[in-house]
Amino acid sequence: MPGLGGISMWQLLIILVIVILIFGTKRLKTLGGDLGGALKSFRKAMDDKDGQEEKKIESSNQDAKFEEHKEKESSSK
Repeated sequence: MPGLGGISMWQLLIILVIVILIFGTKRLKTLGGDLGGALKSFRKAMDDKDGQEEKKIESSNQDAKFEEHKEKESSSK
């Protein structure tokens, strides 16, 4: 039964044991927490960027509507 990319479950288990022996569980927990925090801040930055782009689009749409309204008023006078 192949696992990820042709690697069996036993091979993954052996790799996990070797990594735990090299780094230790405490350091792995710290690395996992750091990685999670980095991903969380990355997602937040991406969401903020998307929000700023939406605000720019809304602002440009409002500017365009204002210009249209301004042109209509000046042409009706």
